Amino acid sequence: MKQFAYVAAALALSACGQKTEGDAAKAGPSASGRDQVWAAGSSTVFPFATRVAENVARSSGGKAAKVESLGTGGGFKLFCGGSGANFPDVANASRAIKKSEFDQCVANGVTDIVEIKIGFDGIVIANAKTGPTYNFKIDQIYRGLAAETPAGAGFAKNAAKTWKEVDAALPAQAILVYGPPPTSGTRDAFAELALETGARKIPALEALRSSDEEAFKAKAHTIRGDGAWVDAGENDNAIVQTLTKTPNALGAFGYSFLENNMDTVKAATIDGVAPTFETISNGTYPISRSLYIYVKKANIGVIPGLREYVNAFVSDAATGKGGYLQQRGLIPLGAEEHAAQKAAAAGLTPMAAPAK
Repeated sequence: MKQFAYVAAALALSACGQKTEGDAAKAGPSASGRDQVWAAGSSTVFPFATRVAENVARSSGGKAAKVESLGTGGGFKLFCGGSGANFPDVANASRAIKKSEFDQCVANGVTDIVEIKIGFDGIVIANAKTGPTYNFKIDQIYRGLAAETPAGAGFAKNAAKTWKEVDAALPAQAILVYGPPPTSGTRDAFAELALETGARKIPALEALRSSDEEAFKAKAHTIRGDGAWVDAGENDNAIVQTLTKTPNALGAFGYSFLENNMDTVKAATIDGVAPTFETISNGTYPISRSLYIYVKKANIGVIPGLREYVNAFVSDAATGKGGYLQQRGLIPLGAEEHAAQKAAAAGLTPMAAPAK
């Protein structure tokens, strides 16, 4: 019996020794492996996450959280890569996590994910203050930027060169828009809220949606690849700077970057509504969206400062009405919803799998 115990122990040690480097990385976080919070993802959430990190470090005396701007898709890919110290504790997102991303998390051992909505943001279409004024109808955005538009009984490659070709009421400026790349949550939200909504205003596309929703979404979400739309990276500040040097161009980026650069850029109206704090918070501005952080519950109490970081993010001082993140352009949640998010963060309530 004693000999059997020795053999069993030897086999167990041998099995441990045979774990791959990948297994070790996904086995769980290690406080000795990392001594600071790591957050990655949305460029829109980046300035808010950075400010929270600075405040927590200042008040606690600990090391500031490492915050990376990779785009929402890039952030989820890294976040869902594993549950060890080699993967972020927090994913910053300018859209909700997709089912495919959630499933990838689960497949890699990332379970008990806590979803926290931190506020709202609007996507603006803006240009230099010295440029022309744009007043778009939402279908005009689709007609100008979609890869294909209705033609006859089918669809054809978008051949519009100027906005005036899209609609005689628009400026006679070349269609040139600097915007986020496919990895960005801002790009995803722009496709869904601006292009798809605009497409539905066009009878041929609404008919396609009724008969084949998958084909409709493919048409509605595919942006031109002929130079009319330029993927300008994840740095929204870089887009703003480009607009000041290129007055004939437009840019698509988060409202907070507009608010912080009102002296150099101006926003177009969409369906007669300008992006403001009020129109985004009440949903009347058509291209409005929710912002989130996603937290690995398993890392709370293991990665130093993670609990404090999450608590600080949902605090009244940060994301409450009049909080310091509002001064950076975040549109706060209503009082009731803010209280619900604080409760979710305090209880570390895991989210259910998204429907799609």
